[in-house]
Amino acid sequence: MKKDNRQKGFILLCILPTLIIFSIFIVYPVTQVFFKSLFSSSGFGSGDEYVGFANFIELFKDDVFLKSLKNTGFLMLVVPVITLLLSLIFASMLSFGELKEKHLYRTIFFFPSILSFVVIGILWAFIYHPNMGIVNEIMTAIGLDQFALTWLGNKNTVLWAIALVMVWQAVGYYMVMYLAGMDSIPKELYEAASIDGATGFQQFIKITIPMLWEIIRITIIFSINGVLNISFVLVTVMTSGGPNNSSQVALTYMYQQAFVNANFGYAMAIAVVVFVIAIILAFISNKLTEQETE
Repeated sequence: MKKDNRQKGFILLCILPTLIIFSIFIVYPVTQVFFKSLFSSSGFGSGDEYVGFANFIELFKDDVFLKSLKNTGFLMLVVPVITLLLSLIFASMLSFGELKEKHLYRTIFFFPSILSFVVIGILWAFIYHPNMGIVNEIMTAIGLDQFALTWLGNKNTVLWAIALVMVWQAVGYYMVMYLAGMDSIPKELYEAASIDGATGFQQFIKITIPMLWEIIRITIIFSINGVLNISFVLVTVMTSGGPNNSSQVALTYMYQQAFVNANFGYAMAIAVVVFVIAIILAFISNKLTEQETE
């Protein structure tokens, strides 16, 4: 009994610094966000007025917020699906394909993942530039002048343009995760399947996907939550929410309310809504994929 108590005490002593740091920098700020969302606050500590759930009620009457929430939902639906699908395809090509210089291709694909989001936003803003951007230059060069658009200035194309950048940035990251999983699958399984007459596609569906499923589950959650972070930076750098809030996302609207309009209580309410949505989506995706494995 004494030995067990000493062991538990030692374990507690080891994790105590982490718990303290986590509480100070994560738990306390999150609880403060929930608390401050119930106030009308300018953020300067004076004149704060308790308003209860008035900020949340106002949120769902706010057309700009609803539009930003819709745009966020669009990106959280489109970007993970395309990103993870392409990551699986590229990982399969590099893992099973007879390609030379595989390590070079892995490095090239992974390179965008190590770049700063701000750098990526600036880079792609120039690529999409209507007059000197490479996209429109290519369209003009191949005779498709009608597709030389103002990509970031058109409400019909701006979200798709940002989604493409997000996919480009993340594909290599998830591809490497899938490659690591594929490399750990015993080759004997594929050899046995080949002897039984299974095609490459059948092997991918029946062997690769089931063996990678736990990694796929993790990447689904990572990619959904990752959209929130990178969309804030890219939209801020590339469009500032324009044109006419067509690319506005929830976190950029939160930032504007807090640091432009000094409406911190309202901004905190937006943060709470986004936090709850992210938790719910992570829970749903985890449950759905968990059912698939049973």
